[in-house]
Amino acid sequence: MVHALLKPLVEFAELVKFSHTIFLFPFACAAVVLAGERARLEGWVLWWTLVALVAARSAAMVMNRIADRKLDALNPRTAGRPLVTGRVSLGRAWVWLVGWSLVFLLAAGMLNRLCLYLAPVALAWVLAYSYTKRFTALCHLWLGVATALAPVGAWCAVTGSWEPRVVVLGVAVALWVAGFDVIYACQDIAFDRAQGLHSLPARLGLGRALWLSRLMHAAALAGFWALAPLFGLGELYRGGVVVLGVVLAVEQVLVAWRRANIPLAFFTLNGVVSILFFALVLADRLREGWA
Repeated sequence: MVHALLKPLVEFAELVKFSHTIFLFPFACAAVVLAGERARLEGWVLWWTLVALVAARSAAMVMNRIADRKLDALNPRTAGRPLVTGRVSLGRAWVWLVGWSLVFLLAAGMLNRLCLYLAPVALAWVLAYSYTKRFTALCHLWLGVATALAPVGAWCAVTGSWEPRVVVLGVAVALWVAGFDVIYACQDIAFDRAQGLHSLPARLGLGRALWLSRLMHAAALAGFWALAPLFGLGELYRGGVVVLGVVLAVEQVLVAWRRANIPLAFFTLNGVVSILFFALVLADRLREGWA
């Protein structure tokens, strides 16, 4: 009985790669902490912010799996995904997609007018990402912006407004995500070229694509550093950004040394980056008496 109840949850978590939320939620949480200087953090606002984040990401991932199911079946690396093997039916995936999209719109409406107005645009952007590699090698930047909508959206949810300095946070996150997505795409250079798909590694080759990834990560690091004066973050945060730079450098070295290290560089080290960033922002705010 318990197994029957848990099975759909397990299948859903596998379908949307719930473990990959580690790349999104810490930055959204950091934005909430930063927004605490502008607005009181009320429980109901935090709840609906969390619901919106989960719903938007879930809808985006289900859309990605639906859009790519035929391509996934041809790629040995992705042939075991639930929609390919039949563990999750296409009909159920569509139900999940529609359901989570509606939940996201509801959550945005429960937050404030700004979030309600921006929600359809944000939803369209994150859902459209699934098709970008069919027409542009800049699909990595599209994904970066889609992920960056999480911290920017969290700020808007808490404050009911937006500020230019929040865009700096969004740009830094977008470049960080685009940089490691380029690394991830290096696994599929031959497949993407054979299928006529677009990515920077497929278009430029491994070497030049990795150099672009390094430039993106360097620019992201500069953006993280720029947040210190913009948000009044102190020496603790600045010192932590140096550590973030070391982690990103290690990631690039591992991939340059051997492509087999891509899974380690993609998941483990970028998970460290996101969690460490949130910890730095929170610790700095606590040290300055934010709490």
